[in-house]
Amino acid sequence: MSTSTHPVSGNELVQITTVEDMIRDRVAEERARLEREAGIVHKEAHHFHKPIERPFTADQRHRTTLLFGGLTWKHEKLVHGALEGLGYRCEVVPTPDVKAFQLGKEYGNNGQCNPTYFTVGNLVQYLQTLEESGQKRQDLINNYVFLTAGACGPCRFGMYESEYRLALRNAGYDGFRVLLFQQSGGLNQAEAEAGLDMNLDFFLSILNGLNMGDVINELAHQVRAFELNPGDTDAVLDEVIDYMHEVLKKKSPWSVEAKLGKFASKLPAKAAVEYLGKFLEQLYSDDYVEALHHCRDRFNSIPVDRLKVKPIVKITGEFWAQTTEGDGNFNMFSFLNKEGAQIIVEPIATWINYLIHQVIQKGRDRRGLEEGAVMPAAWRIDKHAKIEWAYRNKLLKLKAAEKIFAREYHKIIEALGGTAHKLVDQYELQRVGHPYYNTRAEGGEGHLEVAKNIYYTNHELAHMVLSLKPFGCMPSTQSDGAQSAVVAHYKDMIYLPIETSGEGEINAHSRVQMALGEAKAKAKLEFKDVLQKIGKTADELKAYVAEHPEMSKAIYHVPKYKGVVGTAANFAVHVAEKMGAQVPYHLETH
Repeated sequence: MSTSTHPVSGNELVQITTVEDMIRDRVAEERARLEREAGIVHKEAHHFHKPIERPFTADQRHRTTLLFGGLTWKHEKLVHGALEGLGYRCEVVPTPDVKAFQLGKEYGNNGQCNPTYFTVGNLVQYLQTLEESGQKRQDLINNYVFLTAGACGPCRFGMYESEYRLALRNAGYDGFRVLLFQQSGGLNQAEAEAGLDMNLDFFLSILNGLNMGDVINELAHQVRAFELNPGDTDAVLDEVIDYMHEVLKKKSPWSVEAKLGKFASKLPAKAAVEYLGKFLEQLYSDDYVEALHHCRDRFNSIPVDRLKVKPIVKITGEFWAQTTEGDGNFNMFSFLNKEGAQIIVEPIATWINYLIHQVIQKGRDRRGLEEGAVMPAAWRIDKHAKIEWAYRNKLLKLKAAEKIFAREYHKIIEALGGTAHKLVDQYELQRVGHPYYNTRAEGGEGHLEVAKNIYYTNHELAHMVLSLKPFGCMPSTQSDGAQSAVVAHYKDMIYLPIETSGEGEINAHSRVQMALGEAKAKAKLEFKDVLQKIGKTADELKAYVAEHPEMSKAIYHVPKYKGVVGTAANFAVHVAEKMGAQVPYHLETH
């Protein structure tokens, strides 16, 4: 295409401009005609802006009820006690059922994951129940708030907040407040407006409630599998949870004023002393320990028979599906109990520990790469030293948090008799999981599903691993893809993934029964082999236990022997040792 170099006069320029305008107008008219014929309609774009939440302020706290839920009833009741102890009015939303699932589908978007429908519909159902009991709808909107978890990342968990708001608006509760507690960054204080005072007392109380719920829940599953009188464990469990609820509720937060009275105001660094005092109180106080000893003694009153052969089933999977105890995971825990399995549940503490571990890992990966920072020249030793100091300081704090959290969790285990499982080392899980699932890949439980399957199989802690996850959950689907390689490398592994939804319970139970049948056969064969090697019969072992009633206590430590998985088999080796027999097994040292 050539370009003319001849000068153009003013009249010629006007003429060219007019012709070009005419061409553009005709092209636009023709485009519009063709679009009309094709049915294409242009609409003005309205960009989405996050709704501005009505604030929950401190002066509203006395008349505002905080709603929460989504965990086991044990965790929820203990957290309820902790929140009431801090002065909050709160209620627990009941365990979701299929009706809640249907409400979630009715008022929410299509294509959401199973936990979304159950939890969102459950909140709507609870508000409808309150309204049916006589409360006015506007009073519910004004005097209740809902606290829920949120996240970013590759799964639909990041959409929960908007799903709650959409469903509430569609159900007629537009304006109901939803407070989002992020997995990273904590509660958005700009949204909370001090209605929730996210101080050290708040975090310590919630963590204590969750940790106690974890250990008591595991202990109950451990005892229930071998109870002589069905129902004993559940009765004691109800009693101890009620007891610990009152302990948490009546526990007054440590304060300088309570300790020093009027002299507290004269302290030069009162805030620092207050913080340090609360921290040391948590680490060294025996208030909770004494209460937990009472719970231990109540569990210890339950007679058990550990020579009943039961397969150990380790539960893993997506956080909500592996935790909830209702229709959301096909009532899997009660089903496994009825089928004669011993269950190892997954503690919430593992997830908290995982989050700390991921922050440490990310800090190492991004060492010296602060947002917007430019790496200084090699000769600027002072700037490199500053970067190194900042990194080491952050890493030290996170490692300390990791150690302290594990210490507090294990203190609860010891107070309850020392029979529950300690937290699995995150670095060990990283080591065994990374060859199959990159540990930098976040979302859902990340590499944990793969790593826990390997860990509990390699360390001979379970006969079978059952992974519960929602239908269509992307992170869990990725894990299942990696699990095929894991199962191929570990030939004796019994691994079963179950996708949960609002229907299909019979089919899911049937699949679990088939895998559990294989695990039962494995446990029985193991027990038979142990009896042969120790040279004792089951009747001889039972007779010895009857002569030593302390061995029939629910809180009796059964050693773990290398090469032995089941509780009955390990107990048989232990009893044979007590009887003076030479056994071809050695205690685990890890």
